[in-house]
Amino acid sequence: MDGVQYFECSACDFIFADPVLIAAIDAGNSPREYDEDYWRSELESARDRSFGSSLARLGEALLYCSVPVRKFIDIGTGPGFLLDAVERYLPASSSQFYGVEKFPPDPAFRSSHANYVCADLGDMGMTFECGVCVEVIEHLTPAMARSLAGSLRKAATPGSLFLFNTGLTDYVRHEDPGYLDPFLRGHITCWSVTAAQKVFAVHGFKVLPLPGKSWAFVVEYPSDDPKQDVPLQDRIWTAPQANVDLLTDGSMGTVMHILARESARAYR
Repeated sequence: MDGVQYFECSACDFIFADPVLIAAIDAGNSPREYDEDYWRSELESARDRSFGSSLARLGEALLYCSVPVRKFIDIGTGPGFLLDAVERYLPASSSQFYGVEKFPPDPAFRSSHANYVCADLGDMGMTFECGVCVEVIEHLTPAMARSLAGSLRKAATPGSLFLFNTGLTDYVRHEDPGYLDPFLRGHITCWSVTAAQKVFAVHGFKVLPLPGKSWAFVVEYPSDDPKQDVPLQDRIWTAPQANVDLLTDGSMGTVMHILARESARAYR
């Protein structure tokens, strides 16, 4: 793609850019700088996702989570538009949602939400029961993904669940080969559930597929709660009441709960 060769691992079904390029990125020489030009080109698509599909993923994660959620995190939130979408559709509970971005755009291009944090996830000093990571991990080298997994462990509590939205290997092979995009969007890796397990299991996480979704997987930290034995697609009917309440708003009604439940069912 664009002159960059991609390789695949027959053992864990991982697709990755030329190892020379990967090594250069780990050494600090990225082919795509996440600078003002990058964010300017990404703003429109980021807003479209945040006020559309990312809201659905957020709602799904809350219904899949087996424990009551007090704080929710958007990992790699970019300009933070998902926080703005939450503030519009779930204004009563907006203060329970956070976003963290290690390489933020200039203030003029990002959310003014009070819970927008410019930091590494592992340095926030907070824990979260639930969260999403949307269109992030495909930008990371394996070393960077291992660092993210370590940061996630610092932020997780027993029962925590995080939904990763990214084009998986089956998606790239059968639906959108152009998802591999080293220079414009900076997509240098493509993950499978098996490959993700090798990164997250080291920190005690389970990695679970989402049936019918070739562009998402779930990372969950184990607990003694038997609810974790329930398949993800069936948890939407028995979600903790606190999580259902988060998706219900006095002014917006039940639209977010309905969106989350129907989106979870649509791809089964």
